[in-house]
Amino acid sequence: MPAPHHILVVGCGSIGERHLRTFLATGRATVAGCDPNPAVRERIATTYRVPVSDNWLQAIDADATADPALTAVVIATPAPLHLPIAIRALERGYHVLIEKPLALDLADAPALLGAHARSGRFAGVAYVHRFQPAVQQARDFLLAGDFGPVRHATVVTGQNFPTFRPAYREIYYRDRAQGGGAIQDALTHTANLVEWLVGPAERVLCDAGHQVLVGVEVEDTVAVTARHAGALVSYALNQFQAPNVLQLDFHAARGSVRIDIMAQRWGTFALGAADWTWHAAPVADRDSLYIAQAAAFLDACEGRPTVTCSLEEGLRSIRFNLATFRAWQSGQAVTP
Repeated sequence: MPAPHHILVVGCGSIGERHLRTFLATGRATVAGCDPNPAVRERIATTYRVPVSDNWLQAIDADATADPALTAVVIATPAPLHLPIAIRALERGYHVLIEKPLALDLADAPALLGAHARSGRFAGVAYVHRFQPAVQQARDFLLAGDFGPVRHATVVTGQNFPTFRPAYREIYYRDRAQGGGAIQDALTHTANLVEWLVGPAERVLCDAGHQVLVGVEVEDTVAVTARHAGALVSYALNQFQAPNVLQLDFHAARGSVRIDIMAQRWGTFALGAADWTWHAAPVADRDSLYIAQAAAFLDACEGRPTVTCSLEEGLRSIRFNLATFRAWQSGQAVTP
């Protein structure tokens, strides 16, 4: 039986190639790639035996009766192109999955929301940490309310970025106008998680700077204090430390919840308990998270419930990013 979906991945660099590979791994989709770089197109075509093209506009505007007919567009280009491509794809009647951050500003947000409303299609943003088993299980526990509402949270994250992204000097990361820097590249992941787990940001105060990373001038270190739905939240992030850490602690009147991504576990510490109660949440490999994300997106395309980040949530994450920049520049608290 042929796969029911045909996906066009626009932008086949590191993250786009991962999307292409993991959509294929669902067994529910055929895939085509689109990238302006001839070397990238050749590698994708040779490695995955899929069709490739060099012009996203022509690829999206191709005859919808083609075999196989296009179902959805996955957008993994530099951030300034995200919304023009998404709007065109929605206008042509395709579902869309857009890499984070959704955009760098809100200028095209009304056009995006309008195209989405007219299309009747699903549109989501690829915040892949939503598919961490530890995050999903801890969220279920928090929403059950056994410990009461979250009143304080701390988010600590950091890694040696050159180890994990050796080409960081040559890619979008070096240029804030292309979506680079720690705020738009890394902090947005955890801020999106906190908004999903606790609620929208109401106030943001930030300090940031370029502390260590060689060959770039964008910020690699961020300290944010925020208020989310009544909870005080602190974010600590750097992209040069030796240990790879992503830990989120949520504190309520009757206990605390910890998500430890690198240890692949989450835990509870009830008021009066002697120690943490841990729950293993193993992840086979990084691709498995993207396979889960791809499957959830395909579910949404079929009208089924999904935890994929919505457009509205993605826009809220842009507001958080913009507020963080304004707070950093002004030295004052800012309302997103």
